[in-house]
Amino acid sequence: MPATPFPSPAERPIRKVCLLVALIAGCLPLARADVLAISDHAHPLTSLAGARVLLLDAPERLEQQLSAGLPADPRQAAALMQQRLRSASAQQLGRDLVKAHQDVADAWSLGVTKVPAVVVDRRYVVYGQPDVAAALASIARYRSSGR
Repeated sequence: MPATPFPSPAERPIRKVCLLVALIAGCLPLARADVLAISDHAHPLTSLAGARVLLLDAPERLEQQLSAGLPADPRQAAALMQQRLRSASAQQLGRDLVKAHQDVADAWSLGVTKVPAVVVDRRYVVYGQPDVAAALASIARYRSSGR
């Protein structure tokens, strides 16, 4: 029987399994990778693909939330701030603020110079690509080229 471009019904499950194994194997190196997507609100990211997102302007935005609507009188502002800081939402905001500052420190420690940036394993970086999945594909191509 001559070979046909289409698999027989008996071959289809085998081909599907082989294709699935190939796809999974191709994605495993980046699936286990440490992926950081670094940006700010002016440069939104897409296709986050499980990346840890670091927004460099997050501390400033959170601080603005915390101090929003404070009166001009310093004494009144201090009293209102003390009241706000005792609330559960302010405590969560405080935790978010600590994390946001840590994210900025992490980006600085990597030497990131522009946003958006996608960093894999603290070794590979793609600048200017807001689509994280596309940046990961670029890094995967580079890594598979053996450079």
